[in-house]
Amino acid sequence: MRISHHPLDLAQHLDLLHAWVTHPRSVYWQMQDATPDDVRAEYARIAADPHHTAWLGTVDDEPAFLAEHYDPALSELAPHLEARPGDVGMHVLVAPTDTPQHGFTDAVFAAVLRHLFDDPTVERVVVEPDVRNTAIRAKNVAAGFVELREISLRTKTAVLSTCTREDFLTSRLGGAHALA
Repeated sequence: MRISHHPLDLAQHLDLLHAWVTHPRSVYWQMQDATPDDVRAEYARIAADPHHTAWLGTVDDEPAFLAEHYDPALSELAPHLEARPGDVGMHVLVAPTDTPQHGFTDAVFAAVLRHLFDDPTVERVVVEPDVRNTAIRAKNVAAGFVELREISLRTKTAVLSTCTREDFLTSRLGGAHALA
């Protein structure tokens, strides 16, 4: 399985992104009722933010996931997080499919974390999944994230969680893969 990261091109990827973020399985992405214009506006906002980046991921050259990284100290998380140098926030959306492939999400999730930790300045990844999203919370723990506490954000109650490079490398998802 060849996993790659590519710059998000709204002109090229808008229809795909819209289908992914509004899919019933993407309920925790909080864009269920978004129009294509809403999705365009959100990702144009991200593209204009020097502290927030979105990219499209492919698996064997087929679009398969959306990932974002951002500076959590400059986000809604700031009041809830004792920010450290080297912190990076992360969001991952694996494309909804009617034909799930065993291990696919694990491989994508691990690849996104490896991509972030390939940057030697990244020391810790921060996530804030919805408290009800037990599937992604379990995936986070499998990747080495430590759930710190529940926090109230603008649109959800979240579980603030962090993962250091060492936590990832010794996790079920990261342990089998060396970082560059």
